This record gives sequence, structure tokens and C-alpha cells, in this order.
Amino acid sequence: MLKNYFQLDELGTTVKQEVIAGFTTFMTMAYIIIVNPKILEAAGMPFGASMVATILSAFFGTLAMGVYAKRPFAIAPYMGENAFIAYTVVKVLGFSWQTALGAIFIGGVLFTLLTLFKIRSWLANAIPESLKIAFAAGIGLFLTFIGLNDTGIIAIGVPGAPVHVGNLREPSVLLGIFSFLLIGGLMIRKINGAILIGMIIITVLGILMKVTPMPSEFISPPPDISPIFLKMDITGALSWGFFSVILVVFVMDFVDTMGTLLGLGYKAKMLDENGNLPEIEKPMLCDALATVVGAVCGTTTAGAYIESAAGIEAGGKSGLTAVVTAFLFLTALFFAPLLSIVPAYAYGSALIIVGVLMISPISNFNFDDLAEAIPVFVTITLMSFTYNLGIGMTAGFAIYPLTMLIAGRIKTVTLGMWILFCFSILFYIFYPY
Repeated sequence: MLKNYFQLDELGTTVKQEVIAGFTTFMTMAYIIIVNPKILEAAGMPFGASMVATILSAFFGTLAMGVYAKRPFAIAPYMGENAFIAYTVVKVLGFSWQTALGAIFIGGVLFTLLTLFKIRSWLANAIPESLKIAFAAGIGLFLTFIGLNDTGIIAIGVPGAPVHVGNLREPSVLLGIFSFLLIGGLMIRKINGAILIGMIIITVLGILMKVTPMPSEFISPPPDISPIFLKMDITGALSWGFFSVILVVFVMDFVDTMGTLLGLGYKAKMLDENGNLPEIEKPMLCDALATVVGAVCGTTTAGAYIESAAGIEAGGKSGLTAVVTAFLFLTALFFAPLLSIVPAYAYGSALIIVGVLMISPISNFNFDDLAEAIPVFVTITLMSFTYNLGIGMTAGFAIYPLTMLIAGRIKTVTLGMWILFCFSILFYIFYPY
């Protein structure tokens, strides 16, 4: 039954391979269960309730992605957007988290309508192949940057030298390096489930070395979600003073999801002969509805996660991968202490390996054409070095038409790209720096 519904034979995969891929995706992004509520706690939202909201939005979105869109992509609240809401919208601009949730709900409804009318898929198909390659490679570099930070191989520096090498004497850093070499070695030897095996081995090793503490409990009842459930302030979000916030939230999620889907699809060889992701409106609808559900539950914008690349590299090709990941998220309602035991140096090293694999599409690009190369380079570098996928993608949209104009190839720029150009310019004008 599973084979027929998810067309496993046609895709050249098996139930076992999809299950391993689902576990791998979950292991690389399980940190969101703890990290997202920790960030939202800074906005005054209770940790326990936020954790439940995070899990429920991830479960709903990822399950919909697997069952309806039948793609191996996981959905969860976006990193970046959560920090923007907590630290910029609430702490700097002084708005309430209830108003911020209202803006996210409005954005989710707009995404749903734009998806149903196929406007989002039309815009995605208008993006040139060079920028789609940039999205894939940029995701790879971004994952690498995150992984290097998580393992402690690089650390925050000082003004003039923003990052520097971490303390390589630290046991956790050494374990991270060993984990990277272990996973790499397993993949070189073509061992199935190499990423998942590597993360499990290094987690156990970290516990045995007492670098990673054992949790005090393994099972706990879900916290009460009522303090944030259905608490969004839609009326407050519709005020003119909140317009810039809605615009930024809208554009960041719009661009993040589109770029992530295209980047993952490019790497997974899911794009058609025209460089488009077939039926892209289906995964887009899943992400839009997950955002609506997330706002209702009490968490920030949700969308396709770049860590899905780990599951794809582990062999995930169908929606069954996403279904497995979704139910693992659901178990986290009761097993959060156990599931959060995987240390940063374990999943961080896995992300570096995935970064190695994700950056490979750049070999398909011709850097001799500077009119194409400059937007591609800007997109890739800013996606990583601003620590925000949306910043890099919008920069690419803003620069691409200009370089085509200078090169005398303005007719090659599609109407959809001009619309994305305008969105990107507005994004930078109204961004609350």
C-alpha cells in the first residue's frame, strides 16, 4: 500500500530507505523543538507552550507535505523569522507578540490565496536557472556555516574579525571534527544511512565521555498550550504602523520557501527539463497552511526546512520521508527530553557534510558570463554571511534585472522577475534595520 501510494518503485526507493531518510531529516532539525521556544521566550512567550506550538505546526506541515505534496521536505517554524519577531519586532520596535502572531496569520492567509490562484508557482517558474543553482549552492554554504558554528569549529570573533577558529582543545569541538570525518568516511564507503549512523555513534560517544549529559527524564507530558493558543491580535496587525513588519514577514517567508523548494528540488533532481519543480503549488500550499496553523497555535512563520537536504542525501525521494519525520515530531510531545539529547556537535557535523553535497550544483554554472555570475555570487554569499536566506535571495532578485540591463539582455528578464525585483526593493526600503 505504501509503495503504491508514494510510488516508491517508480522513484527507485524502498520503505526502509525512506524511513532512514525520515529519521535523518528529523535528527538534523530536532533542535528546533528547543531552540524555537527559547528564542520566542525572549518575546515573553512561555517556553512550554511555545514548544508544543512548534511541534504541532511542524507535524501538521510536514505530514501535509508527505501525504498531499508527496515530497521529502520537512516543514517547521523558520529560524531567522523567529529571531526577527522576538528581537526586532517585540524587543526593539515594542510591539506585542500577539500582534506579531496576527501579522503571521495574515501572511499565511495571503500565501494560501496566492498559492490557490497559482501566483506563487508562476513567480517561481519565472526565476532563471542561474538563480536556482545559486539557491542550491547558497543553502549548502549556509548549512556549512551553521554546522561550523554548532560544532564550535568556528566561533564569534570581534569587530574587524567577525569569526575565528574555535578552541580545538575542547572535547565537544574534537567530537564534532571526528563526527564530520566519521560521516564522511561512511559516505565514501557508500554505507546506507551514513548521516544517521554517524550522529547516533557520536551522540553515544559524547555521553560515554560525559561531554553530553544524560537528561534527568526521558518522558514528560506535553505542557499547556493555552497561554498562546488563539492569542493572535489580527486587528492590531492591520494598523498602518505595523505595515513594514507585515511586508518584511511576508517577503522573507515568500522568498525563503520559494528558494528552499527550488534549491532542494534542484539537488534532488526533481526539476523538469525547463528547470521548474512540477506541481510546486502543492508544497507551497502545505507551507502556507502550516503558517496559518502555526499562528493559531502560537508560533512563528513555518516553511520548508533546508535540513531536509540531509534526508534527501540519505536517499529520501518520496513523501514517505516527510511522513516519518512528521510522526517523529509528534512523538516529541512526550519524548522531548530524550529527543533533545542529540548534541549540536553531532547534527552540526552532519550539516557540514550536507553542505559539501548541496554546493555541488555550482559546477553547472558558467562564471565567465558576469551578467549572470554577479547576481549568483551575491545571492550565495549573502545567504550565508547575513545568516538569512531571504536577504541573499532578495539581493539576487534585485540585482539580476540590473545586470541584464547593463549587458543589453533586458528582454530575457521575465515579468515575474520584475515583480520579484519590486518586492525585493520594497523589502530593503521597509526592513527595520
